[in-house]
Amino acid sequence: MVVARQRARDAGARLRALVVDDEAPALAELRWLLEQDARVGQVCAAGSSEQALRLLDTVPFDVVFCDIRMPGLDGLGLARVLARFSERPQVVFVTAYDRHAIDAFEVRATDYLLKPVRPERLGEAVRRVLDAAGSRDATPADDDETIAVELGGVTRFVHRSEVTYVIAHGDYVRLYTSAESHLLRVPLTTLEQRWAAAGFVRIHRSALVALGAVDELHSDEGRCSVRIGERVLAVSRRHTRELRDRLVRAASPGRDPSRDPGREQSSREQSRGRERAT
Repeated sequence: MVVARQRARDAGARLRALVVDDEAPALAELRWLLEQDARVGQVCAAGSSEQALRLLDTVPFDVVFCDIRMPGLDGLGLARVLARFSERPQVVFVTAYDRHAIDAFEVRATDYLLKPVRPERLGEAVRRVLDAAGSRDATPADDDETIAVELGGVTRFVHRSEVTYVIAHGDYVRLYTSAESHLLRVPLTTLEQRWAAAGFVRIHRSALVALGAVDELHSDEGRCSVRIGERVLAVSRRHTRELRDRLVRAASPGRDPSRDPGREQSSREQSRGRERAT
């Protein structure tokens, strides 16, 4: 079953959405809910991942709302295929199971909805899709990733830009924001590779920091540390030089060095080095 419907919208309509679910009642309900949202201009539906891919060959969708547990190619498999598209549509999972939240993170889903879908929660998902699309259009190289985390049995979504530093705990990491922290099952090395272009750098075998979140860089008698808010984190010797260089490069052009703590501390260290050399 492949169904396509085009509704007349005003000029502000933006999203072209594809709904994928092997259960006809769930497919019809989600399609209907999306058609009630003025921010959605086109809603198409497919009863399987295979049918969805055929439709995606002809229609440039902005977002795919898909179930996870489906016969044949499931929703996660579909998302992995979409990740190889040159113009990748965003993915929002709609499922009855909350245990796939970590998998949703791995395939970079924009949102993760639990059935039965509440209209207000679906509206929030549409908002997130639009926000992500706007960010992608403005700065394609700085797409703000969304991370699914579990908190008290509830799946929450944290933007990568909210994360200030990350600490490894075995096979898990703890993501720290300015207000709270979240435990996530993913190797630190995976985040290091994925978030390097977004300004995250390793400072220790068990820690990553967001360069933009560093308030101060301290060096004293060969020991180095950074301050992020009220937290002071040790920097290993092997990572000190790279961190200092990255902080200097991250400084905005024309910025007053006296207002850049990392650069200021680095300059003082260089001055002390020159004094000792003379």
